[in-house]
Amino acid sequence: MKTSKTISITSGKGGVGKTTLTANLALALAMKGQSVLIFDGDLGMANVDLFFGTKLRKTLMNVLQEEAPISEIVCEVHKNISLISGGHGLADLQSLSFFERRSLIDGLNSISSSYDWIIMDTSPGISENVLYLNAAADEVCVIITPDPASFADSYALIKLMNQKYKRKKFSIICNQVRSPQEGLNLFVRFESVVHQFLDVGLNFLATIPQDQALRLANQSTRLILKQDPRSLSSLGIQQMAEDLDSRKHQNGRGPGRSIFWEQVVGVA
Repeated sequence: MKTSKTISITSGKGGVGKTTLTANLALALAMKGQSVLIFDGDLGMANVDLFFGTKLRKTLMNVLQEEAPISEIVCEVHKNISLISGGHGLADLQSLSFFERRSLIDGLNSISSSYDWIIMDTSPGISENVLYLNAAADEVCVIITPDPASFADSYALIKLMNQKYKRKKFSIICNQVRSPQEGLNLFVRFESVVHQFLDVGLNFLATIPQDQALRLANQSTRLILKQDPRSLSSLGIQQMAEDLDSRKHQNGRGPGRSIFWEQVVGVA
């Protein structure tokens, strides 16, 4: 039986590159021979499938309406990559009840042993859906960009996760920067602000430069690792996959899901 690790790719605001990073990170891990399940948790506004050119017949709505178990909505989109879609244009998925959210996590648990990695792409913001999915992850990866609004909103997300779900550790991805050095400087500034007010640990996970190759790939909804695997952005994503994989083998599974159940089971 495989030991899966669940990571969430999340942010305080939209437009920071979550979906692009999720899809390409999944491909980078898959190219290393790892089996990956993407859970597109941007519920009702899911679009990871577009990067893989796949038309999905079933989504989470079918599960919530008890039309299919979660195992039947898993779609293979690439070698070693499967996808669960949150569905397109489904307003009902924006405000799930506690029991519906818990049912989804139970469903993910039931199939997790089939994969090395589960990557959850959350909605932007601090809705209860976002907080809940992040709480269920072994590792919460928060994307920040040089945009000041990204700083403020990501700080708010971390603060709420710490207050409500007692999360003490977060990994930071610096995206849409001009260079690795700008990414490092961005992390240092963000860490300084967070540590002034919150007792949490921040891990500098990765810097992803926003190069012209990535812009062109995003405009055509293509995977940068396929379109230009030697671009700076591709190399940054590949290095992140290497670091995550190395840490997984060194440390095993993180504490996320066990802590999650202690904190939220029975809380409506």
